[in-house]
Amino acid sequence: MHPYLPQTEQDIKNMLDTIGLKSIDDLFNDVPESMRMKKELDLPKAKSEIEVRRIIGGMAAKNLSSNDVPTFMGAGLYDHYIPSVIAPMISRGEFLTSYTPYQPEVSQGTLQYIFEFQSLLCELTGMTVANASVYDHSNAVAETAIMCANVSKKNQILVSKTLNPDSVEVLYNYAKGHNLEVVLIEEKDGITDLEDLKAKLSDETACVMVQSPNFFGIIEDLEEAAEITHTAKKASFVAAVDPISLGILKRPGDIGADVVIGEGQALGIPVEFGGPSLGFMCTTDKFLRKLPGRIVGQTVDKNGNRCFVLTLTAREQHIRREKATSNICSNQGVNTLSATMYMCLLGKEGLKEVAMQSLSKAHYLQKKLEEKGYPLKWNQPFFKEFVVEGLTAEKQRELLKDKKFIGGFGIKRYYEKYDNVMFAVTEQRTKEEMDEFAEVLGGK
Repeated sequence: MHPYLPQTEQDIKNMLDTIGLKSIDDLFNDVPESMRMKKELDLPKAKSEIEVRRIIGGMAAKNLSSNDVPTFMGAGLYDHYIPSVIAPMISRGEFLTSYTPYQPEVSQGTLQYIFEFQSLLCELTGMTVANASVYDHSNAVAETAIMCANVSKKNQILVSKTLNPDSVEVLYNYAKGHNLEVVLIEEKDGITDLEDLKAKLSDETACVMVQSPNFFGIIEDLEEAAEITHTAKKASFVAAVDPISLGILKRPGDIGADVVIGEGQALGIPVEFGGPSLGFMCTTDKFLRKLPGRIVGQTVDKNGNRCFVLTLTAREQHIRREKATSNICSNQGVNTLSATMYMCLLGKEGLKEVAMQSLSKAHYLQKKLEEKGYPLKWNQPFFKEFVVEGLTAEKQRELLKDKKFIGGFGIKRYYEKYDNVMFAVTEQRTKEEMDEFAEVLGGK
């Protein structure tokens, strides 16, 4: 087997001759002799590619993935079914045009699926403008806060404690560089405390962010939160959503949202090991020229044929850095295409079916766990995730030891006062899987 270093002995000799040296050791003449290592590195001998594949494959086989066993893990990424046709469709040559579509004449495939993605998201969320795209949900949260601050000329960002904690941490990091003040709205009984929102809302508030279904899976009252937000001058209401839930819930744009953001991973993108995923941002015309990322428009060419062009690209790659809306340098192209294919394949009825199955199955598992002594933590309406009482992450680990299940998420990782477990259920889970899972957690 050939070594992994591609240089031949002659290649090395030619390079040394070029710089006037006789050996590789001569490259280190500036390092004092006393500081040089006089022995071989304590590393195992090199192995062939066949051997390496066997070793790595054996290590990987010890992991359990959602392809191998039923999973009830959620907390932001979900095991929804991905239609088999998506993989070959996203590999078609019509879409494999220029990744960065500066020249529309050679980028029509990329431009078209971005246009369709934006159009589908606007229809799904009830907004008028969408971008393509941002990296993930956390990035969408941060970029939206910056955008709202730029438009309102205010610097206070109110964020519910029930918004995904990972996203809140990312927001804090972004806020430092943009001189934004992040203020948390308290959580009460698993939902946003709207009285605390009223108390903290001020003339300095740029936007209010509430997630629904929230991090605990509970459906929040976005309409009332939006009404409260709009009592403050120039304050925008930002709704963070699960796109699957919009198959059965009201569109945020119809109930007062100014900006709608979310994680698009559920739209036909594998969970993998936490990424890459797909953040999305949808808004009204008010934010059109401050929206980060790309916006693609439809037009006609000189022959009158339908075609697509970049309409707004206020990124630092296109204009002066200080004038740019963002330094986002990727539109998550393949994931954008996957999400577009998923939404087109399922359509309105298909998305509704996925949402209804996730909802009904989550409620079925909740009832089964309640029978085993794990009642619902909060008596609130939930979508496909719920938190139970009487079960800690440590206890769950013991019960699931050597069992072929991936359990729920221990929320104490983010909320110190709640030593509870949260379960996620999608349309992929069967009655048999849920029954067996409940029996295992019940100690059988």
